Amino acid sequence: MLSSTKNPRVAAAIRLKKRSFRDEDRRILVEGTQAVGEALEAGRLLTLFVTDELDGPGVRARERGVEVVHVAPDVIRAITSTVTPQGIVGVAPYVDVELAELPDDGCVAILHEVRDPGNAGTVLRSADAAGARGVVFTDRSVDVYNPKTVRSSAGSLFHLPIVRDVPTDRAIRELRGRGVRVLALDGRGERDLYGVDLSGAVAFVFGNEAHGLPDDVLRAADATVHVPHVGPAESLNLAAAATVCLFERARRERRKAGDTLDALIAAAAHDIRSPLTAMKGFGYALEKRGGAMTDEQRAMMLTGIVHDADRMDTIVRQLVDAARITAGSLELFRERTDLSELVLGLAEQQARDPEHPEILWAGDGGPFLIDPARMRTALLAFAESLVWWTSEGPIEVRAERTEGRLHVWASRTGTELTTDAADALFAPRKPGSGGGSKMGMYVTRGVAEAQGGRTWAEVADGALVFHLEIPLPA
Repeated sequence: MLSSTKNPRVAAAIRLKKRSFRDEDRRILVEGTQAVGEALEAGRLLTLFVTDELDGPGVRARERGVEVVHVAPDVIRAITSTVTPQGIVGVAPYVDVELAELPDDGCVAILHEVRDPGNAGTVLRSADAAGARGVVFTDRSVDVYNPKTVRSSAGSLFHLPIVRDVPTDRAIRELRGRGVRVLALDGRGERDLYGVDLSGAVAFVFGNEAHGLPDDVLRAADATVHVPHVGPAESLNLAAAATVCLFERARRERRKAGDTLDALIAAAAHDIRSPLTAMKGFGYALEKRGGAMTDEQRAMMLTGIVHDADRMDTIVRQLVDAARITAGSLELFRERTDLSELVLGLAEQQARDPEHPEILWAGDGGPFLIDPARMRTALLAFAESLVWWTSEGPIEVRAERTEGRLHVWASRTGTELTTDAADALFAPRKPGSGGGSKMGMYVTRGVAEAQGGRTWAEVADGALVFHLEIPLPA
């Protein structure tokens, strides 16, 4: 057990209580069981000081290869900033990122001259809980690595991107340049938070606890918003107001996901009606007149039943995946897959319909480590949309492997769509909104994005092309 504060490891930790030394070492103190646990789970913990080496966090940290140092209670008190420390404090590296690394979608919080570390940490924790994509601590705000800020964030510091020491005007300017709408929170804001559009990429700017936001920041924003009050309270605490804004944005996104799923369910119900009706008709005919039919007629009806059953199975699978995508619970099942066999099998199945255009294959067949069921969904959705929105020649499917990614595309000529209209086919669509797969395209994009990939459409020289690009595991 170490009992001296002059021990080099202890002295190196104590100096991190001062910002200049933190910036020099690019390391921070993480106090308390909750924050230490989050740092450990995030793989960020470098060293852990404990008064009880048999305590749970210490045991887990040692199992993961973290240096665990057994120290006396007086040493813990010297390292920490609390009056009654919990007997555990860790050292972790800086986690901040550059402003350019923040995602271009979702919600971001910008803190302008927020000086109270408790408020700043609470906003950080609320942003994490509300699913925000990042928090910007501007250059005149409290240091995000202040021990009190780290402690009040309860480990959320390790869950989302943090930007520090950026001027407010630069943060607003760069985010707006990337298509992010900037909303400034002000008690006299022109727009009601509950009435303003919060869709798309949004950045909220929260101001100083006592003075709010200055006029130049308010003018730089796309709109100023206020949180409406029912009671006589003059205003909300900064952290409370920020929490309301962040969770209102999260609530809208959840409702939008529900609306999306409603539209997809309606589309599924519409799409399933046709094969179900056909199957009932075939079954009725076989039951009532099967004995009088020729073998060829019975075989044709049985083939029709199998085709329609496959179609219904596809729709149900797409609906399940759509629900998983909107709930954020999609799980992939990768297998070594020969892509050429997958495409040729789909071509053989679609060839049962004599009016279906031929499906041709070219390119790298793999094998690739992919989810074959989800790839088949994508190919089927591409084929269905090309049948609806093009009119000439066969459907051509190609693939290539490039720098650890698989690029698959399908094309056919004879379209009147624009590129924007073609790309809109990936959005959820209700019955009556045109032909093609109303769920398959949405599921294809959702599955691609869930694994860090992308989808897009293009129209060139009268040809409609759908693209799918996904990363390949090493």
